[in-house]
Amino acid sequence: MIKTIVSTELPVGERLLVRKNVISGGTGGKRICIVSGTHGDELEGQMVCYELVKALKEHLEYLDGEVDVYPALNPLGIDTIQRGIPNFDLDMNRIFPGSPGGSMAEQVAYSVMEDLKGADVVIDVHSSNLYLRETPQVRINVLTEQQLVPLARYLHVPFIWVHDAATVLEATLAYSLNSTGTPCLVVEMGVGQRINDRMCTALVRGIFSLMRYLDMWLDGAESDLSDDPIVCKGDRVSFLNAETSGVFLTELKCGTVVRQGQRIGAIVDPLRGSVLSLVASPVDGFLFTIRAYPIVYEGSLMARIYNFENKEANASVANIKEEHI
Repeated sequence: MIKTIVSTELPVGERLLVRKNVISGGTGGKRICIVSGTHGDELEGQMVCYELVKALKEHLEYLDGEVDVYPALNPLGIDTIQRGIPNFDLDMNRIFPGSPGGSMAEQVAYSVMEDLKGADVVIDVHSSNLYLRETPQVRINVLTEQQLVPLARYLHVPFIWVHDAATVLEATLAYSLNSTGTPCLVVEMGVGQRINDRMCTALVRGIFSLMRYLDMWLDGAESDLSDDPIVCKGDRVSFLNAETSGVFLTELKCGTVVRQGQRIGAIVDPLRGSVLSLVASPVDGFLFTIRAYPIVYEGSLMARIYNFENKEANASVANIKEEHI
């Protein structure tokens, strides 16, 4: 059943609509929500929503509860391929929980928040931006680590990044929902303005695994925790920034193990045919973010690496699959 959450008048007689698909089955009272499209240049969630709704409709007999799917919280951004809300110069994920008496954008954020409150779990699906490619991961505030990490393990992502509280923006949808007692998991994967079908399909399987754990998907299979993810604390991440401006060339993909001193790529000068600087790993670790857009300036983020402890050097990544790269 398609329901309209927000209907706001736009200039020239048009309307902004935020809608959800409510899929119910059985007699269970639990509710899981999948939201996407907060940023208009992040498109992975569109495929996730499509594949999830399609699978639910094909096997509705297994569903015991309610699944709410919100493909586009920022439909104007998606229509115009803009990260923020057009004409407002706003990042929608910086105005939650919104306000019923605020600007149009704040009213939309408020209505979305009110509609999501009380769900058993909300999964907020994001892609990276145009510049970086991310291994599928769940990002969690350290303040909600104990509650959310056990849930995140069922999503079958290879990497869970627990952020320090100081680095988490309080105006995001996830922070606002978690502050109200509604558990919200943030998924990041892929690269902006593109869709990686393998990553999306893997996440859909993870969502069904979480639904089995919640006793909402009764297909007879068990929730699978065999793909044990890496759980990373914020102080175990190395950030690699460009030493000079130029064109970044690399043959590596994110989702791979690197060794200290290993070459990740090079920044080159096309005019002179020379190498300006080499980008090497400072640690043994797991490369979970890598530069996707090759034009860089001094200080540009090139990669993020989870720093292994010695005992992890030959373990931890045995379950990384091709679909996660």
